[in-house]
Amino acid sequence: MIEKRQRRRFTKEFKTEAVELALHSEKTMREIAGDLGIRVELLYRWKGDYLANKDQSFPGSGHLHDPEEERVRRLERELRSTQEERDIFKKSLGHFLESTQMKYEYIRTHSSAFGVKKMCRTLCISRSGYYDWFERPESRRSLENKVLLNEIKDIHANSRKTYGSPRITDGLHDLGYSCSRPRVARLMRKNNIASKTKRKFKVTTNSDHNYPIAPNLLKQDFWTNAAHRIWVGDITYIRTWEGWLYLTVILDLFNRKVVGWSMSDRLTANTTTIPAFLQAIMKYQPLPGLIFHSDRGVQYACNDYRGLLNTYKVIQSMSGKGNCYDNAVAESFFHTLKTELVYHETYKTRMEAKTSLFEYIEVFYNRFRKHSALGYKSPEQYEQTIFNKAI
Repeated sequence: MIEKRQRRRFTKEFKTEAVELALHSEKTMREIAGDLGIRVELLYRWKGDYLANKDQSFPGSGHLHDPEEERVRRLERELRSTQEERDIFKKSLGHFLESTQMKYEYIRTHSSAFGVKKMCRTLCISRSGYYDWFERPESRRSLENKVLLNEIKDIHANSRKTYGSPRITDGLHDLGYSCSRPRVARLMRKNNIASKTKRKFKVTTNSDHNYPIAPNLLKQDFWTNAAHRIWVGDITYIRTWEGWLYLTVILDLFNRKVVGWSMSDRLTANTTTIPAFLQAIMKYQPLPGLIFHSDRGVQYACNDYRGLLNTYKVIQSMSGKGNCYDNAVAESFFHTLKTELVYHETYKTRMEAKTSLFEYIEVFYNRFRKHSALGYKSPEQYEQTIFNKAI
């Protein structure tokens, strides 16, 4: 039996962040709507409401930020983008000068602008050597590698420079190329293309409380054959110049999708776990009997949160004491988030961090990021594949 898909509903915070993204992104409204998986008409409606009503737009929880702060944040983003473009150019130029082959390539590309004689002299290259290389026919393998390299660069850039050779190889296969992972890895090494460096991160949980502890129903079994049967949640912190921003997420074990999230400057149940859970419930309206698993943190064990789970007939499960592997999927998500995004950013304000995290979760992670546990599909691609098979 095919389950009827629920009509999507969005929180005030989601709408606000979507409009913020539209106001400050270089992408068109249609592109942003496509990234978020919503109709462009809906995004225009949200934008109009936001610009017309400001604090009174989108009745619900959450708050908007000061216009002056918005202006400063936009200017800072533009400056950072300009600096990044400058650094990319400087690094790429240095990269071109590493070998004679690359100097030849550079001269051929820019000969109409600067002239061969002048560039050969500047780069200390023999003109006769350049012309010998220029007139030599390229091998078929070399031509294929050039095409592959361009595709590798595109896939790497679109992944926010987070993909290594396995995911890039899978992306090339999606485009119809037949190539091995070692070949892709060699091309990446030769051209200094690498995934962002991984580093450890610290997770804090306050389990020093007297609230009841739910039994561990998962016992490190993180597989389920249907959506919205088992959710897992966790909280982490993001450093900004204004202080900590606490990010709470809920993931569906079926497709590793982030189904609910909240961001706050206070570490209470009412500002972290409760709004994240309500967002997920409103979006997906799961059937009674859903299992929700988390660590033993006070935000999950408190009376308010347990009462909320009971209201929606959700069964609570908790990790064993001090065992991070019991909630490995949620902690793995935070590891990915911090490795691919947070450790490479400097957030001056909490609002700047919120916009960055929103785009990573709703645009990149849920819709595009390939997940090894899902056969190198994104959470939404995997969900769509299973849905199509069921029809």
